[in-house]
Amino acid sequence: MADEKTNNFQAIWGLIIAVGVIWFFFGGGLEKQAAKDMQGIYNQVSADAVKQYDIAKRSGSAMDACVHAGMVAAAYLQAKDEPNYQRWKSTESSDCSKAGLPR
Repeated sequence: MADEKTNNFQAIWGLIIAVGVIWFFFGGGLEKQAAKDMQGIYNQVSADAVKQYDIAKRSGSAMDACVHAGMVAAAYLQAKDEPNYQRWKSTESSDCSKAGLPR
């Protein structure tokens, strides 16, 4: 009798796990996780672009700051972060004007 209960218990757990795996892959769990991971990557790229801009602003020419401000704006556009995109487009315009490239 104990063997039969153990087998039934294992079969039920196996079925629950199988249903969970199927739901995750076909129910959108995998897509949601991939979207979350991609957004994290976009956010990291944006943060890295800001750090590069800071270096260019401190150590580079006005043209370097202009170019890097545009790269930061593009990173925020890719991340679909409109408030930061607008802020960096304004920064780009200001830095490019200082470099002699009005936008």
